[in-house]
Amino acid sequence: MSIKKIITLTAVAVISVLMVYGFILISKIFSANTKFEDKELYVYVPTGANYTDVKKILEPYIKNFEDFEMVADKRSYPENVKSGRFLLKKDMNNMDLVRAMRSNVPVKLAFNNQERLENFAGRVGSEIEADSLSLLKAFRDPEFLAANGFNEENVFAMFIPNTYEIYWNTSAVKFRDKMIKEYHNFWTAERIEKAKKQGLTPVQVTILASIVHKESVKKDERPRIAGVYLNRLRLEMPLQADPTVIYALKLRDNNFDQVIKRVFYNDLIMKSPYNTYVNIGLPPGPIAMPDITALDAVLNPEKNDYIYFCASVERFGYHEFAATLAEHNVNAKKYSDWIASQGVTR
Repeated sequence: MSIKKIITLTAVAVISVLMVYGFILISKIFSANTKFEDKELYVYVPTGANYTDVKKILEPYIKNFEDFEMVADKRSYPENVKSGRFLLKKDMNNMDLVRAMRSNVPVKLAFNNQERLENFAGRVGSEIEADSLSLLKAFRDPEFLAANGFNEENVFAMFIPNTYEIYWNTSAVKFRDKMIKEYHNFWTAERIEKAKKQGLTPVQVTILASIVHKESVKKDERPRIAGVYLNRLRLEMPLQADPTVIYALKLRDNNFDQVIKRVFYNDLIMKSPYNTYVNIGLPPGPIAMPDITALDAVLNPEKNDYIYFCASVERFGYHEFAATLAEHNVNAKKYSDWIASQGVTR
């Protein structure tokens, strides 16, 4: 056999081997390599995790881990592990999997109607890596409070209900800092000026809006209710808001899960800074997280002469308003008689 033929055959053999190897390599890189049935799922890599930790997290979802590791090594992933929330899709290949583990997907965090700071911290802590205790510590940090004009009782006013994109591995401090930025974004010069016209600061607007929010779920009625409370504030009358008494009762009992539909005379004379029957002015902090419509109601109240209101028995969900105590007593008796007929004892 001639040397030329030997060289040709050798070259063919080498090429064949390379082709087979290339096919195997391509197969390892681009063949589907997942073993979960859902169309997609998220995996969470905690802060400070290394490649060994990631392998334990991914192992339940990857069919051939050796193939994945080969691609991960070639893409320098073991030296560049990221913490966060990562989206895996069914039948991803190894290249896709490595690429997915480099792309931190934010959480869409929506919150509203939270009753107090502790509930809010628990809500956020269920969606991001930071737990509720670390969040509360960040919210109540004395230096942060002093620098931003809050205290422990009114810092709840900082949080504007909305939907936010937050990375899962956001720390408690970074989350807090994002929220104060959103707070300042909301309180534009125009809104601050509107607050001043009502004789209120942004924090006071939020405190009053929390009462308006609790008084009525009817958004079209909230500006009227806000107008009534602003009238009382100007007259230096007690706000006499039942929702503040209910909040005080829950705070006293350390039980915010209880349902209180009716307040009694003994409740109205309870000593608490949140009881607006015995204290003139606003309570020391919000009694809930008011939504935007409640905030806007206080900033844009209805101008009226009403001083009193109570729940309507003819238009459920709405209220009956009165400018005099005599008119109010008629409305209040109707409601009292109706609620007694329903057998509501608390």
